[in-house]
Amino acid sequence: MHSVCLRQLAHPSRMNSSRLGLNPTTLLRTLSTSAAKREPQKAQLLINGEFIDSRTDKWFEVHNPATQELVSLVPQATPDELAEAARSASHAFKAWRKTTVLSRQRKMLDLQALIRENMDKLANNIVTEQGKTFNDAKGDVLRGLQVVEAAAGIPDFSMGQHLQVSRDMDTYTIREPLGVTAGICPFNFPAMIPLWMFPLAIATGNTHILKPSERDPGATMMLAKLAIEAGIPPGVLNIVHGGVDTVNFICDDPAIKAISFVGSDHAGKHIHDRGNQNGKRVQANLGAKNHGVIMPDADKNHALNQLVGAAFGAAGQRCMALSTVVFVGESKQWQDEIVKRAQELQVGSGFDPKTDVGPVISPQALDRIHSLIQSGVDEGAELLLDGRQVSVAAGLEKGNFVGPTILTNVKPHMKCYQEEIFGPVLVCLQVDTLDEAIELINRNRYGNGTAIFTRSGAVARKFQSEIDVGQVGVNVPIPVPLPMFSFTGSRGSFLGDVNFYGRSGLGFYTSIKTVTSLWRSEDVAHTSASVNMPTMQ
Repeated sequence: MHSVCLRQLAHPSRMNSSRLGLNPTTLLRTLSTSAAKREPQKAQLLINGEFIDSRTDKWFEVHNPATQELVSLVPQATPDELAEAARSASHAFKAWRKTTVLSRQRKMLDLQALIRENMDKLANNIVTEQGKTFNDAKGDVLRGLQVVEAAAGIPDFSMGQHLQVSRDMDTYTIREPLGVTAGICPFNFPAMIPLWMFPLAIATGNTHILKPSERDPGATMMLAKLAIEAGIPPGVLNIVHGGVDTVNFICDDPAIKAISFVGSDHAGKHIHDRGNQNGKRVQANLGAKNHGVIMPDADKNHALNQLVGAAFGAAGQRCMALSTVVFVGESKQWQDEIVKRAQELQVGSGFDPKTDVGPVISPQALDRIHSLIQSGVDEGAELLLDGRQVSVAAGLEKGNFVGPTILTNVKPHMKCYQEEIFGPVLVCLQVDTLDEAIELINRNRYGNGTAIFTRSGAVARKFQSEIDVGQVGVNVPIPVPLPMFSFTGSRGSFLGDVNFYGRSGLGFYTSIKTVTSLWRSEDVAHTSASVNMPTMQ
């Protein structure tokens, strides 16, 4: 989710392998060898400020997607453990809500400093568990870190409104925390999405229960340890693990007042509906089918580079991946050039600095991607580039690798267009006019993001005005806003009333109280002066 070309993030010259202590070739060999000898760790729970082992008898396996090595085991937290997390958060809220905004700001400042110091360690874990390239994993951490840095501005964010409405009478608003909040995270951004959730939740005075993805929880656990090191009190942040049982607990437990979710359509709709039925606030980012519109007047080199990076970066496992390109008029002649640039991308382990495209998350995801590619062929699309039999380095033969794949002459009724593929697959459609492109995009059920490439300001203005999508890029392929704004996916890509982070996020995690007060001027009593600087603590 970056507003820059992925190849800038993944380019070998930009990776400082010496910081990891080994040259790239030795690094890959050493990691592969040590991985084979390493015993899988068991992920712990964080409850009431303590990291504890679960007493469960049900575990989820976490495999390195590049090698199938068993990395760790993740517990399905027991009902008692989940209930204890909720009790801990409820108890901690009583004191945490009374802390001053400046003391909570201080925690955010300390947390952001610790995250920055440990960025390489976090990125290493993401490469191991999720499969991203090392530099893209650092980008994952950085974009989450920026939200923490924004949360450090909580005093400004929290200011209310004030108006003197009559003589000696004032009306003003106060933002108050909700209580216990919860977050449910996806696998594709193991650092960024948790950092969308718990820092702003606790900065606004709430306590938080966070469920990482059971596929790659390691980065979240590292962030939780850094939060404890930053001085977050016991019970303010709790980490629970699991699958459907944990999700349903979060939806049902009466102590939890609000839920943030990022993930698939099916899970998001379930969480939104079940949470709402139980009286909770829910914000849910769901699937996407993001279109890139290429106008004939676009800067060809820039547009194609940006398109290739945004389509295939992170192996296409981004909800803001530019997975669909709409060629307008003569720009369809550029398809062959896209194929050539996609063929130049290297597929392999994220620890290899030459890699541009890492593995997808699981064998099941791999099979689904293969199936959707084949469905396009079966329905009449032309396969310009087939990445299903991609070659990888020795030792990676069991990995979940799909090479860059391009389908053209795709029609809107085809399954490969209707469904989010979530892999390194670009589907290409052709139209004659900008109006047709806008109509095509607006008919799609998703509304996460879109981009247009053009040299015409008039074309760009028409596009941004008429397109019905939450996030629009003009010559920017992945227009994810920085955290002084908010993530504004819409339509079928979002359920709820309030978006993530920024001032919208503040609104999600707080309620507004309006106070009208009367203090009569004739009742003033004179007191002695103090010459000390007020500390406001």
